[in-house]
Amino acid sequence: MSERNALRRRIRAWLALFLVCLVLSGLTAFPLVTEVHWLNALVSHDWLRRVGAGLDRADAEYPFLLYGTDWLAFAHLVIAVFFYGVHRDPVRNIWIVEAGMVACVGIIPLALICGPIRGLPFGWSLIDMSFGVFGILPLLVLRRLIKRLETLQEAEGGGYLAKAAPMIP
Repeated sequence: MSERNALRRRIRAWLALFLVCLVLSGLTAFPLVTEVHWLNALVSHDWLRRVGAGLDRADAEYPFLLYGTDWLAFAHLVIAVFFYGVHRDPVRNIWIVEAGMVACVGIIPLALICGPIRGLPFGWSLIDMSFGVFGILPLLVLRRLIKRLETLQEAEGGGYLAKAAPMIP
């Protein structure tokens, strides 16, 4: 197997890992009320009981509020679709990986600013921030692998800029 094919396989493996995590984290936003009930059955904690009571009340009296978590789940799935471009042509679509990295970094200030405004305990904000930290790790690996693939393609004369050059007047 050529080095180029080996790199593509590694890129696709890391991409698959990231996408599985992204989709799973999104899908968990749909059954939020049920999940918090399960969590409260496993762990006895004041904050979790308060969250469960709030979700139960919202579900009973204001179910439209939970529509926001449906949109959160949908957004995760839509973001995952964009990463198909990385699967098709990693070098040309490295910007998708870089945009994902920016989003992961953006989780930190969001959690630090909005968490206290919404009355969340700091520990909960740390859990939210961990999504950015753990999300950026495979993206950093992906970016490094894609850059290596780009260098290899340019050395072989097969980079996408080389293909586009004849079209540039």
